Amino acid sequence: MALAAPAAQGASQQENLQAVRKRIEALTQELDRKEGTQREARDALRDSERAISSVNRRVTQLAVEARTVRAEAARIARSHATLEREISKREAAIARMLVAQAAAGVPDALRVALSGHDPSDIGRHLYYLAHISRAAAELLEEQRSALAELERLASEAKARAERLLEIERASRAERDKLLAERRERRRVLVAVAAEIRKNRKEIRVLRADEARLGRLVAAIGSGVVGGGSFAALRGKLTAPVRGELAVRFGAPRGAAGTEAKGVFIRAPEGQPVRAIAKGQVVYADWMRGFGNLLIVDHGESYLSIYANTESLLKEPGDPVSAGEPIATTGSSGGREETGLYFEMRHLGRAFDPLRWVKLK
Repeated sequence: MALAAPAAQGASQQENLQAVRKRIEALTQELDRKEGTQREARDALRDSERAISSVNRRVTQLAVEARTVRAEAARIARSHATLEREISKREAAIARMLVAQAAAGVPDALRVALSGHDPSDIGRHLYYLAHISRAAAELLEEQRSALAELERLASEAKARAERLLEIERASRAERDKLLAERRERRRVLVAVAAEIRKNRKEIRVLRADEARLGRLVAAIGSGVVGGGSFAALRGKLTAPVRGELAVRFGAPRGAAGTEAKGVFIRAPEGQPVRAIAKGQVVYADWMRGFGNLLIVDHGESYLSIYANTESLLKEPGDPVSAGEPIATTGSSGGREETGLYFEMRHLGRAFDPLRWVKLK
């Protein structure tokens, strides 16, 4: 019965996660219907920034695999060197044994038996002969096994080197693709800025973006993650990224007449964004106004939200631990400054994250 409870709890959490995914999918479809499917500048920006995030995630995965392959190659090289030293020692021992046998003129068993010497001496000679023969056979067998292992290690090292070359070629191709996507993004950003200037929709756009995120949070709800007490971590959490606080909670958002429901931390592009506490990723995708957006469910109806990132390193359903990299800083979603927009919510309501998180 003791084992049944965790299993039932895991099944329940999986069902909750599936329900969340279905709600998000339905909400996304509803938003698409309401906003239309026309190709405008912001749609192009979405596609470009999604592609950049995907390519960066692939580059990160390739880098991790490359480190693993290099570590394996180093281990194989060490084993190879150790085995070569052992083979050299064994070859020297075999050579010494052959020289000793030749110098001592060790007789064979028949000659010892017919020599007419004392039977006890004959027994000792025969025992010595058998001992020498066994030692020589064992030494030769060990040498054969060592040479076979040396050949296997050489083949394995060759395979690792070939895989490393494949990874390096793939990494170069992905980086070239990333540079092309970034050039496309810069072109699209110009079009987005022109669209906003032309239509003067800043206020309506900001309010629509805010409402869109609110509907998403309401659709997600909470309860996917269980166990632990997130509320007990108030004031003990570390900021998700190092940088300069540029926008505080509740600050006016330009000329839009709305208040910021989170904080913006200014930071160079590509810095790691870390989860503030353990939880589970319930959303990781592009959203208008927020760019590449990731939401972590910490249980007890608490959510942390990371937006305007360059790359999303996790996907929905992935568990995360405190301090684990989940994204990288950027300026996706049309933001002019690079960094991270960060929110915390409880029961769907945003609150000042600086009451919970220490920036330094």
